[in-house]
Amino acid sequence: MIIQNFNDLATTDKKKECLEILESGLMAANPENIIPNYVTPEKIKINGKTIDITKYSNIYSVAFGKAGDSMTRALNAIIPIKSGIIVIPKGSKSIIKGKKFKIFNSRHPEPDQTSVKAAKEVMKFVQNKKSNELIIFLVSGGGSSLLAMPNGITLDDKIFVTKLLLKSGATIQEFNCVRKHLSKIKGGKLIENMKCDGLSLIMSDVEGDDLSSIASGTTYMDNTTFADALEILDKYKLKRKTPIEVLQVLEKGLESQKLETPKKSKIENQVIANNNDCLKAMEIDAVNKGYKVKTIQIFGDIKNVVTEILENISEDQKTCIIFGGEPTVRVLGKGTGGRNQELVLRLLKNTQKLKKIVIASMGTDGIDGNSMFAGAITENVKVDLDTMKEFLKNSDSGRFFQKQKGSIETGFTHTNLMDIGMILK
Repeated sequence: MIIQNFNDLATTDKKKECLEILESGLMAANPENIIPNYVTPEKIKINGKTIDITKYSNIYSVAFGKAGDSMTRALNAIIPIKSGIIVIPKGSKSIIKGKKFKIFNSRHPEPDQTSVKAAKEVMKFVQNKKSNELIIFLVSGGGSSLLAMPNGITLDDKIFVTKLLLKSGATIQEFNCVRKHLSKIKGGKLIENMKCDGLSLIMSDVEGDDLSSIASGTTYMDNTTFADALEILDKYKLKRKTPIEVLQVLEKGLESQKLETPKKSKIENQVIANNNDCLKAMEIDAVNKGYKVKTIQIFGDIKNVVTEILENISEDQKTCIIFGGEPTVRVLGKGTGGRNQELVLRLLKNTQKLKKIVIASMGTDGIDGNSMFAGAITENVKVDLDTMKEFLKNSDSGRFFQKQKGSIETGFTHTNLMDIGMILK
């Protein structure tokens, strides 16, 4: 079981079914169930092309993101990798061991010194490979902060801007646009001067599988500009709070086309899994359990997301709304929690008058916001309205569900395909 406290949470038949459906969504996000669809010992299928990998003298891997170690393990089980680098979040114990892989644990969602060290190692590794060799890049969400090579600014400045953007409610695309223009490695810069062949297998954690946004398009290219980055700081009224050195780098970038990120992709990049894979697996499980299923994807401001989910609650019995995606939340207080727990709390607040339902939402990476939990599950039990409002006002949904004994625990799942959730009626 990926959900570690499954038995403690499955206090009713409906909750048990809900947790089983979530579990099937998590299983679908396991790279071991995904990579064999694209890779055999002789060939890799990518973007409709078949690449013969037997012609290379050596094959290497570079993995960064929350699924870095599990993707490497799945790949290494099929192809004997000569050597490689794995960069995963701090606190996440690598599930692949062995001398041939150098493992870094950097910080997420803000970079740290290890992120810089890892980025330098990766850059050196990539640039040292010869023309008859192949690097397979394994990219997953979280890569943006795990590899950091600030350009013309200090790491502290980079962290400061990251924090500003995290709290602003900016979308992941906007967030990454700014990051790419403050980096020597992102937006395709990592592979700009690479001599060997390369290809990228990617697990998507962004809306519409935007390759330039997943892990800040490190092995792809970038369709945004320095002007866009400055506009984003303007839009969220962050310019006055942004360090002067950061603004100088962005403004200098406006003056020279040479400083702009690469606008053409040098290697093949293929999305091999996304949030829909989880939702499909959940749908199959729910239908097998006799539910009438409606599946929706949720993005944008969390208040609008709540409205959309509520509008889809049916009058019929034995119905299940499955939802996935990633709402944006503005952090208002100093509490603990994340967008999944906040979403469940907001839905609980708005369904007090409805007949009994089960509500759940969780991050497939196992970490929701600044809490130790993956998400939350609850029935729409009666709770004092003012109490819920108070917890929401302090961005403290994590503590609310700890008191309610509704926190979902998985620890690091070694994958990342956004959030999954549902309402069972």
